[in-house]
Amino acid sequence: MKVTIIGVGNMGSAIIKGLTHTQSFTLSAMNPVNPRVAKLAEKLDFKLVNTSSEVVNLSPDVVILTTPAPVTAAVAKDLAVLNDDTIFISAAAGITHETLKKALPNKVIANIIPNTPVEVNAGTIGLALPAEIPAEALSKVMTVLDSLGDVIEVPERQLDIIGVVGGCGPAFVDVMMDAMSDAAVKHGLDRQTAYEVIASMVKGTGTLAYDSKLAPSLLRDQVTSPAGTTIKGVEALEKYGFRYAIMDAVNKANGEK
Repeated sequence: MKVTIIGVGNMGSAIIKGLTHTQSFTLSAMNPVNPRVAKLAEKLDFKLVNTSSEVVNLSPDVVILTTPAPVTAAVAKDLAVLNDDTIFISAAAGITHETLKKALPNKVIANIIPNTPVEVNAGTIGLALPAEIPAEALSKVMTVLDSLGDVIEVPERQLDIIGVVGGCGPAFVDVMMDAMSDAAVKHGLDRQTAYEVIASMVKGTGTLAYDSKLAPSLLRDQVTSPAGTTIKGVEALEKYGFRYAIMDAVNKANGEK
């Protein structure tokens, strides 16, 4: 399957790296001339072009838009001459399906909000599909997205909050991991080992929650034995407003004043 990524910024680069790991796709990308992107194309061995007309000549099966919101509709319109079998996946935040449909009549369009762990094929990807999508097109969309991580289908109106929790959430977790590593170093663990232990703990905790489908409170209860060390730590988190801080971080990231 031929996949072209439009825009090789942070998210575009992450998607390309993730797809490269699978070795299942013929990859190309479009981006304005940029030495960083040229080096990435050379390193990962994908074809890099700079204009929409060159993308048209590539005849991709799937086009993934990761362009900034203000230019996405215009870029999409330039690609409307592609074959009607071409599938468009938009990762541009704030661009609705309706807006893209005007620029890309007769095309299948799916909207996604991914996060940067797609780079290591462990992404969280919110997906909004059109009301009616041909089975073959859906199969192609899922083949691409499933290779990048966990795909969670939601109505389009919920993509923004998916973007906040899934997209901003890694930064919130990174702050927590950084603080935990400082505490571990204080108590005698070297920095690199602290990073490895904490990253492994977060990965395992997330996997257990995702696979078990249990509520986080139930998983917490499995760890907090009576009068044990964990419940004392949980008490400290409650004392200093950890839960409220996380809730408020999500609220603020979602635009609440």
